[in-house]
Amino acid sequence: MDLKSIYEGKKFGEILFCEPLKDYTTWGIGGPADVLVKPHNEKELQDLLIFNNENKIHTTVIGRGSNLLITDKGIRGCVLVLADNYDCISLEDTELTVLAGTKLNKAALYAIENKLTGMEEVSGIPGSVGGAVAMNAGAYNREIKDICINVKAFDLSGNEYNFTNDEMNFSYRHSKIFEQDLIVSSATFKLFYDTENKAEEKYDDYTNRRETKQPLDKKSAGSTFKRPEGSYASKLIDECGLRGYRVGDCQVSEKHCGFIINTGDATSREMLDFIEEVAGIVKEKTGFTLEREVKLIGDL
Repeated sequence: MDLKSIYEGKKFGEILFCEPLKDYTTWGIGGPADVLVKPHNEKELQDLLIFNNENKIHTTVIGRGSNLLITDKGIRGCVLVLADNYDCISLEDTELTVLAGTKLNKAALYAIENKLTGMEEVSGIPGSVGGAVAMNAGAYNREIKDICINVKAFDLSGNEYNFTNDEMNFSYRHSKIFEQDLIVSSATFKLFYDTENKAEEKYDDYTNRRETKQPLDKKSAGSTFKRPEGSYASKLIDECGLRGYRVGDCQVSEKHCGFIINTGDATSREMLDFIEEVAGIVKEKTGFTLEREVKLIGDL
């Protein structure tokens, strides 16, 4: 299928061909996309989804690539990117509505600037609002489900949906978005007036905690593993003597054992093998099973 001729002249936003996806992930790993599209608004997004569905072109959605391992062969069909190109915040009273590509940190800072509180705990989670909503991201005893009251989404055919908090089926690192293979377009968060003027102080505190404990200056995908029941992945990995353990360009962070970093030009195969090796050692030595939190996508 000649995708260049198919997409020629279409008004879906920025359209790129054979684009390397390593430039779109925080791990810096990933092969090419046949075609990559960056819509700027909901109309372009919906029109693209309808077009791809009608032309039987497979669509893969990525945000800011902070929880992704993209294979070395890349992704066939159309890769839809919702990042800086899909970034907007609006405020009505204490309700903050944010487009999916917006950084979670940017939304939290916007809330603080408008004398609102409620997002400080999740402010340091890397990636986009869309990704955070889809996986019900959380930190410091607060999850997206605690503040999200409405989600606007599309399916891969371009049909629109609006969900309340209860309808989202939020649970640990899970939501309705995964159940129905949907795409988050925007989310509305119910916040509170910062009557005690402590939001900025809390934000600074959580930021400092992350900067001192997490390898934010390295290429990582955030927390590599889900939290196992009864313990913590970072604690188990550390107890197994794996702090700083390295194979090639894949390394367990010396700063935080829950993070696996790409120290150079690791491939997706090397990174996946390394993750499985770490999990295997933990299983053998502690009996705990570590489940990968990072999502693997692309052709194997």
